[in-house]
Amino acid sequence: MEQEQDAGTEMAPSERARIRQHADRARYGMDEVFAVLDEGVVAHVALVRDGTPVVVPMAFGRVEDRLYLHGGVASRLLQALGQGAEASVAVTILDGLVLGRSAIKHSMNYRSVVVHGRGREVTDPDEIVAGLRAVTSHNLPGRWDALRPATRRELSATRVVALQLAESAVKVRSGGPLDYPEDLDEPTWAGVIPLRLTAGEPVPASPAAAVAVAEPILQPGLTAPERFS
Repeated sequence: MEQEQDAGTEMAPSERARIRQHADRARYGMDEVFAVLDEGVVAHVALVRDGTPVVVPMAFGRVEDRLYLHGGVASRLLQALGQGAEASVAVTILDGLVLGRSAIKHSMNYRSVVVHGRGREVTDPDEIVAGLRAVTSHNLPGRWDALRPATRRELSATRVVALQLAESAVKVRSGGPLDYPEDLDEPTWAGVIPLRLTAGEPVPASPAAAVAVAEPILQPGLTAPERFS
């Protein structure tokens, strides 16, 4: 069994996880990995399938030091992952556009994590439910508990795959533009345009579903996680 990584663990990065470009922006603590994953919304999952590189955006969830992905049993990407294929998963939070006084000094402020590892198909019934709960509740905590239980048919039609987070790295860029000294007097606006993800007014699926707006997790301004406020 894989050894669990605690939140306070500082990892020694593997060669493929080590960040080389702007190495000063690298973070290898598990608490920082967890923080980016917990705030991120979409995971881009990459692997080589039949000799061709494939990248798929997916919903995801985390339980301790495990990342969970799910989809239909017919998904070729999940089939490959479930059979132990090597994968790379990236989650990025965009915090701002950085505008310099020259094109080359334009950048972005961000927090990102890249995970490397082999997929593992989840077959234990309790872990399947735990993985699906994590994915369903990732962007709206508590949503799983507000739903009827999944049926046996639904569970049998769903494939759940887990990846350990032991081989991960975080990269962070913050602050303003790093202009050349000779450009500081250029008559061009420079600085940062902050960005954040916000939630809009909930749109009921039907008049009968409008009662769902009464649930706190769906009220405008109260959506969770807090990044949607």
